[in-house]
Amino acid sequence: MNERAATRGGGLLRGYYLVLLALLYLPIVVLFIFSVNANETIALPLKGFTLQWFQQALADPSLIDAAWTSLQVALLASVVATVLGTAVALLLARYEFRAKWIFAGLAVLPLIVPAVVLAVAMLILFRAFNLPLSAITIGAAHVVIALPFTTLIVFARLVGFDRRMEEAAMDLGATYAGTLRLVVLPIIAPAIFAAFLVGFTVSFDEVALALFLAGRDPTFPVYLAGEIRFTGSIPVLIAGAIMLMTASFTMLLIAERIRRLRP
Repeated sequence: MNERAATRGGGLLRGYYLVLLALLYLPIVVLFIFSVNANETIALPLKGFTLQWFQQALADPSLIDAAWTSLQVALLASVVATVLGTAVALLLARYEFRAKWIFAGLAVLPLIVPAVVLAVAMLILFRAFNLPLSAITIGAAHVVIALPFTTLIVFARLVGFDRRMEEAAMDLGATYAGTLRLVVLPIIAPAIFAAFLVGFTVSFDEVALALFLAGRDPTFPVYLAGEIRFTGSIPVLIAGAIMLMTASFTMLLIAERIRRLRP
């Protein structure tokens, strides 16, 4: 009887999982279908296969400029977030101090705070210091939201790191700074690079903060959100969105693959 109940429960869980996957990925499949549909309107029946929308997206100077802005912002934000996240992860994994877990909670707080609330708060902050809204303000905000991801990825690798290797290096005369540079950082380098890729993806895809802080430099997601009002450009925007999702998904797969590497 227990085996039957367990089998029935497993079947229900598998069914629930399949339904969840369908709800998550069916809209993306539909989006991809319409990105190669020759029809200029998003409606059935389909008119035929075409790649003209991708060609128009790659030839649109406004779209390319927005993509270039996103690329610059994401590179800046991910590099800074990776450096800071690695430092925070080392601090949490290797040192004991008062209020350590309060500090850890503050490091991952942007994961909990709604993006809109964080965007309004940072907009008020930048306005208070009379800072003009630009790609730099977006990059600073994206460092904040990417920091928890980079910290957690590097911290997870440090937790599984054999500390006897550090102790052996220090027993042989290396300073702790030298041990970090010559032993720890090379071994956790795959996790650091994975953190960089995840931070890059988070920054490149983010829209809420960029919408508030963009000024005259819209990022790629902000550009897509603004142009969606014009029905004539929807197929081109769908093609751009498909390219964005494909790039983001590929980078996440690469990051996960690198994160699992062991020296």
